Amino acid sequence: MQTMNISLPDQLKDFVDEQVGSGGYSSVSEYVRDLIRNDEKRKAHEKLEALLMEGIQSGEATEMTRRDWDEIRKEAVKKFEARKPRKSA
Repeated sequence: MQTMNISLPDQLKDFVDEQVGSGGYSSVSEYVRDLIRNDEKRKAHEKLEALLMEGIQSGEATEMTRRDWDEIRKEAVKKFEARKPRKSA
């Protein structure tokens, strides 16, 4: 794990200390990690919403066929298999 030093104005430092002291977090590091994770989730959600809107606005909807779903499933399995760690012999 890497160490990162940050500088905060007294007002923000006091706020962070209050959050840790209120029992919600065991350390300042835990609090900051939680903030970063929440920001990651928020950005992923924003990206998903943008992609969904792009899809909605991409044109006239067409009915999916069994072949379309089979191709999507095949591509998903291919990507999943590529992410699996390889076992050495």
